[in-house]
Amino acid sequence: MTRAQFLAGAAATVAGATLPSLPSRASVPRGLTYRGVCYEVADGAAPATGWDGVRMRSDLKAIAEDLHANAVSVFGGGVRRLAQTAEEAARRGLHVWLQPRLGDVPRKDILDHLGEAGREAEQLRGQGASVDLSVGAEFVLFVPGIVPGADALERVDNLLSGRYDPARMQRRLSAFIADAAKVGRSAFGGRLSYAAAEDDVVDWSLFDVVGVDYYSSFARRSQHLRALRRHTRWGKPVAIAEFGTCTYEGAARRGGMAWDALDDSGRRLKRDLVRSERAQARYIVELLRIFESAGLDSATVHQFVTPDSPHRREHRYDLDVASYGIVKPIWAKRSRPTPRWHWEPKAAFRALAREYDNATARGSL
Repeated sequence: MTRAQFLAGAAATVAGATLPSLPSRASVPRGLTYRGVCYEVADGAAPATGWDGVRMRSDLKAIAEDLHANAVSVFGGGVRRLAQTAEEAARRGLHVWLQPRLGDVPRKDILDHLGEAGREAEQLRGQGASVDLSVGAEFVLFVPGIVPGADALERVDNLLSGRYDPARMQRRLSAFIADAAKVGRSAFGGRLSYAAAEDDVVDWSLFDVVGVDYYSSFARRSQHLRALRRHTRWGKPVAIAEFGTCTYEGAARRGGMAWDALDDSGRRLKRDLVRSERAQARYIVELLRIFESAGLDSATVHQFVTPDSPHRREHRYDLDVASYGIVKPIWAKRSRPTPRWHWEPKAAFRALAREYDNATARGSL
């Protein structure tokens, strides 16, 4: 099960810890510097849906030329895949957020993987590429031993059910974040960040950029701006490492739990949802404009494509409804993907392309 299937909402139950002392708030520039999309490198549920170099190069071409993005967040496992994808993104002039991400493996393996990926990022930076390193995302969910649970889904359930010790969780989370920051610093000389859940308590003095996975839904713009001030008050650049929603009416109100729309088999929708590309696009554009006005550093939409969630005409089996992807996978065969499967842009892709293109035009004036 991939990252697209269990997002940040569960970590919002974390409470009880206090923030370290903060520096005075610094003035921030208006408008985002980097606007982009998250791109996952991962094994698929079938060979045809896993990472592929040819497909990756085609996807990044579309991200740069059709989406008009100037940044991409490359995340997932496998140092070779991460490095090749980051190199191709840099070749196309994209700013790269490189985020090695392993889950449900021993902590040493996670840190070793981070160190190797960090050295690849440093080599790329030394060649003149615009690249930053994120040491990971939402360790509460993905790193064993911080909260109870054999895997990420069990941890989500334990967080939502309150079956954890908040104080113990915070001590373990802070310790692992510090370990990851140390490994990242030792391998990489550029800007360092971490993609935290919205309510995570993080010592941001360890990092150059405050990173947050933002899945809030508020009725008013002012409420979003108030929530974002929690992150901007550190006086450091703020990167929205992830934001977005799924492709059905009401998904935005479910925040980071919108993915929870499939039955136990994972093969069909478990409730009567109304597919709405327009609702997904509207939420994404609304948040992007709020981020622009808040003077943040960057924002990357989660995510480009979810290959194992195909769009189908039969609504109950339209897995793309539960996907955060801004393009929809089309399988030639209903039951399984073939190497020739393709994607088509959703309304969110087209809306973002207009926003990103307009931002580029404004910046060139």
